[in-house]
Amino acid sequence: MSKGPGLFVDIGKKAKDLLTKDYSSDQKFTVSTYTGAGVALTSTVLKKGGLSTGDVAALYKYKNTQFDVKVDTDSNISTTLTFTEILPSTKTIASFKVPDYNSGKLEIQYFHDHATFTTTFGLNKTPGVDVTATIGTPAIAFGAEAGYDTTSGNFIKYTAGISVTKPDSCASIILGDKGDSIKASYVHYLDQPKKSAAVGEISRRFSTNENTFTVGGAYAVDHLTLIKAKLNNHGRLGALLQHEIVSKSLLTISGEFDTKALDKSPRFGLALVLKP
Repeated sequence: MSKGPGLFVDIGKKAKDLLTKDYSSDQKFTVSTYTGAGVALTSTVLKKGGLSTGDVAALYKYKNTQFDVKVDTDSNISTTLTFTEILPSTKTIASFKVPDYNSGKLEIQYFHDHATFTTTFGLNKTPGVDVTATIGTPAIAFGAEAGYDTTSGNFIKYTAGISVTKPDSCASIILGDKGDSIKASYVHYLDQPKKSAAVGEISRRFSTNENTFTVGGAYAVDHLTLIKAKLNNHGRLGALLQHEIVSKSLLTISGEFDTKALDKSPRFGLALVLKP
């Protein structure tokens, strides 16, 4: 693949991950292992509120093909096939879920040194079509996304964005929701491994005149322990502690409460991931 500007979905992703990734109010337990044939097996149990669910996933890679299947406790079977370099500089992803036969999708990604393109369409009688395009370099990229509903003949979404990336920082602006919202974010890294960082994000929805400003950060206490925190102008404060208990196995404890409604109970989450 090329070393171009990346996909449109990558615009603003670093700030989003810092502010949302691993924050949870659920209890989750995940165990991964590998078979002698090279199949990666992952079992997950999730408790959300008073409801518990689980799934088992298998991942197998062979040359340029990746096969991923997941079976959950609701008897859903999700399958994803990924083919790399069927044509030069392309990746093809086919996915479907049983028994929801209308959930099938086919995505084609094309990578160039100065541009990336993706096309996604549903594998059903009235497929929706999503198209994205990004031009630029790894340092600066401009992108756009559009979604088209073949049933109504209307565009259901269009989004545009720009990102600027430097060795120690990155910034992005995204105009979304058919021009009704705008989001700007900035991330500054505080160390060479890019584990410690500060992030700020401001978003505005024009139709409601609603503004949201969020600041947060991550701090690597050592090579095994990470602390993250975030706070927005609505008083939502979140924090998490993540520790690598053994190689590749993580324990994450997170919590969130409303500083403007201290009478409400805070929410806590716990996640344990065990990998060989």
